[in-house]
Amino acid sequence: MSQSLLQQANLPNLFSRGKVRDTFNLDDRLLIVATDRISAFDVVLPTGIPDKGCILTQMSSFWFDKVTSVVPTHFLRLADGSDADELPFHLPPEYLGRSMIVHKARRLDVECIVRGYISGSGWKEYQETGGVCGIRLPRDLRESEALEDPIFTPSTKAETGHDENITYEQLVELIGADAANVVRLRSLAVYRFAAQYALGRGIIIADTKFEFGYLGSEIILIDEALTPDSSRFWPADTYKPGGPQASYDKQYLRDWLDASGWNHEPPAPVLPQDVVENTAQRYREAFSTLTGGTVVGAVA
Repeated sequence: MSQSLLQQANLPNLFSRGKVRDTFNLDDRLLIVATDRISAFDVVLPTGIPDKGCILTQMSSFWFDKVTSVVPTHFLRLADGSDADELPFHLPPEYLGRSMIVHKARRLDVECIVRGYISGSGWKEYQETGGVCGIRLPRDLRESEALEDPIFTPSTKAETGHDENITYEQLVELIGADAANVVRLRSLAVYRFAAQYALGRGIIIADTKFEFGYLGSEIILIDEALTPDSSRFWPADTYKPGGPQASYDKQYLRDWLDASGWNHEPPAPVLPQDVVENTAQRYREAFSTLTGGTVVGAVA
């Protein structure tokens, strides 16, 4: 495990704090630090997960490099503390491995979700309405079943409270027809590319969410990419539609929280040590299986 948890990044030029990432202003660039915080049901939990920030940053870096032929991204480099970072302040060693330098983009305030399988909130909505985000789906789908084609199901991006699924028409109203078409096409393209790659490594990407922003007039992929925080990863060798699946993501944590009786409103419960360790192990397995590497900055 990591030598210590980093629950909050304290550096000069704070730009914003999200549920997991703390971001610092570098003029036309940003330094994004992934902490070891974890959120579930849009609430930040009081207990951190060892190695999580390093895993998220290095997995995002891996995918940003992979998808550069598919979509432009904000990624510039992993911060390594050298002069090449061109930082206006010193980067302490505990930030290495969890920090990346990116172009500063103007974020589109929507979540761009792609579903290749019917699970999670999509499964719940399908049971109630026969579709997801206004998209009608075939009757009699089973939980976790593969869809004939991936579907684009956007949601709002709430600063507080819960994101809400919206239709494509509502997305057009929020960000305009041209931008909506770009994020839909690029989300689907990145998902298809990544899902094919991951399947070759023995992992099904059931669904994932992306964020996009403007760099000048270009809409680019920002934030994170295809991590256990933003994606549902299933081991392909045990996949069987008809119910929930084993996973390499935080579904295990969500299930424990539901079983605890928590009502999904703050304050969240403190996690017991076995839940912390099991969650961390799932994140590590996702990283090593998908990338074939080990996490820099983590201690096994």
